[in-house]
Amino acid sequence: MRPVLFSILGIDIQSYGLSKALAALVAAWLLGRAFEQLGLKKDSAHALVLWATIWGFVGAKIYYLLEQLPNLTVHDLGGMGFTWYGGLIGGLTAALIVIRRHHLPAATVAGAVAVPLTVAYGIGRLGCLISGDGTYGRPTDLPWGMRFPSGVVATDTPVHPTPLYEAIAAAIIAVALWKLAHRLPPIAVFGAYLVLSGASRFLVEFLRINDPALLGLTQPQLWAILSVLAGTILTLLPRRPRQNVIPPERPALRADTIPLTLQ
Repeated sequence: MRPVLFSILGIDIQSYGLSKALAALVAAWLLGRAFEQLGLKKDSAHALVLWATIWGFVGAKIYYLLEQLPNLTVHDLGGMGFTWYGGLIGGLTAALIVIRRHHLPAATVAGAVAVPLTVAYGIGRLGCLISGDGTYGRPTDLPWGMRFPSGVVATDTPVHPTPLYEAIAAAIIAVALWKLAHRLPPIAVFGAYLVLSGASRFLVEFLRINDPALLGLTQPQLWAILSVLAGTILTLLPRRPRQNVIPPERPALRADTIPLTLQ
């Protein structure tokens, strides 16, 4: 594993941070293309990704720090340590503000962001894997168990590479959402994203090392359940059938009512 990929003028380029930057760039490109196909401005897509990314990181860090209480240390204030669901809350709040300011159709945007958000998540998880940031799983004797001797959170014991599992799941979910986008209305596509991503996180938590919070479930699992429930509601919302409005026939003009114009 390589927490630091290379250095430029004495500045370390970390794999974790680089993966997050790459995730944002890819998401902006994908969402920009989706907006163009929908007849929306590409600049609005870029603004949405930019502010959602910034406030997503802020929300993820704040949430992580709250999780560390009352054992918060100076080390927790560093460049590592972010919680996905805190990022989702912060990013979603920023996205809603951008949607309002740019006068965008919220339901349409929700459907458009599903695939870019999933792809960005998968890229970010690959960054977690390369940096060995400690989001790996429990010890395992399976052939694909991985060691992270030089990771940010080092271990010489073979463990489940859960970030890799999540990256693979994200790729599968992205393909599924892309296909569903041709069959379901936008808000239902976003609902499907919440269901599939929530189910993925719920299952992978059984392999991770997070402590139980309630009823034997970890905090991410509780958030995942809420995600699945909210997504199910959005997916099953009643859809109004399209009504073909036939304009009334216009009466034929009589010769004596046609206005004359001077040439």
